[in-house]
Amino acid sequence: MTRPSVSAHFSVDERADDHRPLGSRPLRLAGGLALVLVGCLAIVGCMRAPAQQPTMPPPAVTVSYPLERELADYAEFTGQTAAVKSVDVRARVWGFLQSVNFTEGALVKKGDLLFQIDPRPYQALVNQAQSKIAQDQAQLKHNDALYQRYQKLRSRGAATPEDLDKALADRDSIQATLMADKADLEAKQLDLNFTRIDAPITGRVSRFEVTEGNVVQSGQNGGTLLTTIVSVDPMFVYFDIDERTLLLVQRQVQSGQMKNVQETAFPISVGLADEPNFPRQGSVNFMDNKVDPGTGTLRLRANIENHDGMLTPGLFVRCHLPLGAPRRMTLVSEQAMGSDQGQKYVYLVNDKNEIVYRPVKVGRLYGGLRVIEDGLSKSDKVVVIGLQRVQPGAKVEPKLAEMPSRPGATKINATPNPARPAGK
Repeated sequence: MTRPSVSAHFSVDERADDHRPLGSRPLRLAGGLALVLVGCLAIVGCMRAPAQQPTMPPPAVTVSYPLERELADYAEFTGQTAAVKSVDVRARVWGFLQSVNFTEGALVKKGDLLFQIDPRPYQALVNQAQSKIAQDQAQLKHNDALYQRYQKLRSRGAATPEDLDKALADRDSIQATLMADKADLEAKQLDLNFTRIDAPITGRVSRFEVTEGNVVQSGQNGGTLLTTIVSVDPMFVYFDIDERTLLLVQRQVQSGQMKNVQETAFPISVGLADEPNFPRQGSVNFMDNKVDPGTGTLRLRANIENHDGMLTPGLFVRCHLPLGAPRRMTLVSEQAMGSDQGQKYVYLVNDKNEIVYRPVKVGRLYGGLRVIEDGLSKSDKVVVIGLQRVQPGAKVEPKLAEMPSRPGATKINATPNPARPAGK
């Protein structure tokens, strides 16, 4: 049998290389073997099983039971303080201002001397009126004695009736003159008293408008304005309520839950701009008789105690007005609330330690705690810390704590709810 020629599958150069010595051949074969080896190792590496990932523990969250408290609905408004009494101190007689006897801006008591007008001209008029009265009294004594004498003479027929009548008329005339002169003395004495200008009320005095040496005037329309005084304790607070609140108050008055302000004042709390909550107590004692058609509001007035003197006329204050009798409310911390396109919700933890999404209907805010009108029960465990780390259906590790409130808020007793399930 004829052996096929191998050279038919190679080129001339390849045949020539095949007949070369082993040591003189090029490294082409070795390079090919290296590439094959690297490819095999790569295939083996790709076929290796992936490493097992560690299991993450469920996130820890803090949960609390809702609180239940007896609270009343309320409304908040912005009010402005005003003095209960405000007096413009004016001159009632004319004259030279002799002295100013107070410190501007100080507290003064009723009856304290504020200004002194030169009293000498008025003292002279009083002395003159007193002298005229003394003259009238002497003349009256003479006329009365003459009348008594004519009475005796007439009884003995020694005097005519005309003489007796004339003596009586002279006596009565001087009596009338004496009465008129006494009234004139009282008027002049009043003018003398008006030269001393005392504080008509207790309160804080403003600056003086006129200094010593100036002439002050009097008049029927009011004399020269000297200063003003405003009372400081108690203080009025005026505020306006909207139509919706007004209707709510009227319905509660009709149902007996609130008293009519015309019958009895109802309580109100007030706080300054830098005061937490509403520490100042008072009562609403006035309600206007009509709604302002331009604003749709009704003006109310409260009487607030001001023992510490912090309230000054013209200050803006926050007014907290309770509406009706207290009722039992469910409350959760404001930080536990979430919002989804206007829908308020909370996250709950069920018995399997899973997160449950719960939409709720919210009410007013009480010292950092939000009223839940619908959607929660007192046995629900509400997530209060860790909302950002969870989502509905996720497993969590709950830690039970008291319901938190914001710092500085009104403290609401957070004792455990006696109606909660045992062991929760």
